[in-house]
Amino acid sequence: MKGLAYILTALAVFGLALWAYRGNYATQEVLKSTSQLQRDIGRAKVRLGVLRAEWAYLNRPNRLLELSEINFDRLGLLSLRPDQFGRVDEVAYPPDPLLVIENAVDVSTMNNARNEGQQP
Repeated sequence: MKGLAYILTALAVFGLALWAYRGNYATQEVLKSTSQLQRDIGRAKVRLGVLRAEWAYLNRPNRLLELSEINFDRLGLLSLRPDQFGRVDEVAYPPDPLLVIENAVDVSTMNNARNEGQQP
């Protein structure tokens, strides 16, 4: 009986060691993929910074003004001037539509009951 207990204990220790061994390698694989993702995120952030800088460079007001003047014949774009803008109080908003009530139901039965001398 003791021999069976020793064998079962040895098998349990061997099984736990195998489980820990597989868990260790699975953890190492996850750590490698995590570090790879962190590097990819870092590269994407650098690329995003470069793209934002390029966008800001291409959208300079002087450059856009020159482009609109060069391509005026084809596009008909005019440069923006301060006198082209209005004030908020000059904006005409449409009036609110009136609420139309159809199939109205009289719900004032309380007044009718008092007028007729009945209890509601």
